[in-house]
Amino acid sequence: MEYYPRKIEKELDRWLERKEIILIKGPRQSGKTTFLLHLKEKFGGNYITLEDQEALESFEKDPKTFLKRYLTDNRTFLFIDEAQYCKQAGKTLKLFYDLFSDKTKIIVTGSGSFDIKVEIGKYLVGRAIYFELLQLDFEEFLLWKAKDLHRVFIDYKNSIKDFLTCNKKIDIEPVFQQEFYSLLEEYLLFGGFPAVVKEDDEYIKKELLKNLVRTYLEKDIFFFLNIRHLENFRKLLNYLGFKNGSLFEFSSIMRELGMDYKTLEYYVSVLINTYFISLTPPFYKNLATELKKTKKIYFNDLGLRNSIINNFLSIENRLDKGVLFENFIFNELKRNFGGRINYWRTSGKAEVDFVLHFKDSIVPVEVKSYAGLSRSFVSFVKNYNPKKALVFTEKEFGLREIGKTKIAFIPHFFI
Repeated sequence: MEYYPRKIEKELDRWLERKEIILIKGPRQSGKTTFLLHLKEKFGGNYITLEDQEALESFEKDPKTFLKRYLTDNRTFLFIDEAQYCKQAGKTLKLFYDLFSDKTKIIVTGSGSFDIKVEIGKYLVGRAIYFELLQLDFEEFLLWKAKDLHRVFIDYKNSIKDFLTCNKKIDIEPVFQQEFYSLLEEYLLFGGFPAVVKEDDEYIKKELLKNLVRTYLEKDIFFFLNIRHLENFRKLLNYLGFKNGSLFEFSSIMRELGMDYKTLEYYVSVLINTYFISLTPPFYKNLATELKKTKKIYFNDLGLRNSIINNFLSIENRLDKGVLFENFIFNELKRNFGGRINYWRTSGKAEVDFVLHFKDSIVPVEVKSYAGLSRSFVSFVKNYNPKKALVFTEKEFGLREIGKTKIAFIPHFFI
């Protein structure tokens, strides 16, 4: 089987000899099945998908007998795919762990709708470790598309982390910019779903994305989550596609789409739990205040978002060019730094794109095409005195200082 590497594999290594069940969640078509089959090829064991009706019935009716079929004298792996099809998956997996964890290592996948319809967390407290397998981030995208540039990229990425964590001077001399930006444009337009990334033909890329949206609506939303007003859900998706990077104001959405609050709240929770969108709150020193305030919306995959609004124009011809770069940086910060991310806005409409909480400090982050600093950004730096700040731009790279704050001006592909 042809296999393209994923970063999650290194993260799993330390857990393979332990007893805990490994539960891998993620959106539809993010590569979970391919990854399980790769692990089976690597370690041996057995693979079962609960999308298969016969396997599902056996799993539900007599779980002990189901598992005994796959036990051997030596400890073995059991890979269970599409566990969201079993409503009692959590209870059954608890039974497997309690009775057979010394004989088998269980690795399970479930789609994003897992958490909504299938109760699993309460059964597996202390018995499972959770991972997410999402669409490819930009590092994985480069590893698949341009291994030679990937090696250069890793040096760039490490230099940013060293700048933020070790106070090391960042040497900003980007090379191969045209090639990097060409690849970045492809990523911004078509996203990081594995099947889409592997395909070179743009027409087929677009068709794959359309099919992903259609399958998501028909299978996850209509069939699995039983949302019957599919047209209303589709209208919300389309509306959010055009409002990407904007404030998510419930009252205006309810008014424009004719939805009640409970319906809209549920639809939004579905979109978040199925890895379609993310909401980020504003930055306040008071966390309770932060949680109550209006959030901003970003899409977890820009290819899906572009498919929803049917816009695959080149970056230079896009009115939403700035939003695409902003969304990209948000996703990469979220995937690679792990801290809380906010945006900052005052009543006087001064604004900073992101405030990253990283290693017990805050890092203001601005995303733009030119190199100058906005008055809003300078205002934030003077008010909060962060040690470090990042400005992603297309030209004029280097370091500046405002007071004791060191500001790195870096290209968008440096993350």
